[in-house]
Amino acid sequence: MYNSCAIFTKNKYMDLNTISLLIFGLTVLIIGGNLLLKAAVSISLRFGIPKLLIGMTVVSLATSAPELIVSIKSAIKGSPDLAISNVLGSNIANLGLVLGITILFSPINISKSVYKKEWPIMMFSAIYFLIVILDGIISKIEGGILVCFLVITISALIKLRDKSEVELENSGEDSFLKSLIVLFFGGLFLYYGSEWFIDGAIMLADSFGISERIIGITVVSVGTSIPELVTSLVAVLNKEKSISLGNLLGSNIFNVFAVLGITSLVTPLSVLDKSIINYDIYVMLFFAAMILPLIFFPKKLVLGRKEGLIILLFYTVYIYQLFLI
Repeated sequence: MYNSCAIFTKNKYMDLNTISLLIFGLTVLIIGGNLLLKAAVSISLRFGIPKLLIGMTVVSLATSAPELIVSIKSAIKGSPDLAISNVLGSNIANLGLVLGITILFSPINISKSVYKKEWPIMMFSAIYFLIVILDGIISKIEGGILVCFLVITISALIKLRDKSEVELENSGEDSFLKSLIVLFFGGLFLYYGSEWFIDGAIMLADSFGISERIIGITVVSVGTSIPELVTSLVAVLNKEKSISLGNLLGSNIFNVFAVLGITSLVTPLSVLDKSIINYDIYVMLFFAAMILPLIFFPKKLVLGRKEGLIILLFYTVYIYQLFLI
């Protein structure tokens, strides 16, 4: 009996340490991403890069930095399922959780560019994701093709972007030295934050006997999607509703083309848990496809609380049944 109590106490403290490591790593990761974003924009403005180009490239890549670093380091550590499910889970969470909660707070109006440009590109990225993953491995060549699509997408979006769309605001220039220092610490925080976060996620999976796929889709992907959730909620509360859906679709595009593409360029990704191919990838496609009819029905070009409840219901059911399969 004494041994049983000792083992229970040890496991209890191990779980607390694991969760603490996970939360601390995530916090450092998010801080690092914000520092990197601030420094990257400041340096880009100093070198005279157009604000429109910064908004479409530097900002998008910087906000995807947590997902990118987590996926690369997961793959290098021998956890390819964690890397792939992070991208899958982030894309599902962006549309199922972040968008659902955002429009539950307040309805948002949809611009025509969303269904004419961002949504078709996002659907293409999701379908191509399905194509490259069906054979169970994403090779370096396929990763290179994804990165090429990223460059083409950025070029097309910049060329087709409406002149009336709001450009990136200049919040004041920092000194070049200060920007470099912030950039350094942002990279440092990203490196160590991702290290602790991934170790915590793997330990959590081992402690509770949960697969890395499920941890990646739930804990890791939701964690790396927190910045998008906070940004969307702040925008809605500040009555800046126009940014939400387009930014979330853009994040999904970058997750596939940039995060998945660059990660598989670093090291090929092999799918170990076949549920990713047989189930999760189709759930991602479902959430992506579901957005279009919701834009037009029941009210055209408006996503309201009713749609938010529908989206959140589907997301909740998906997350719940993950632990039943």
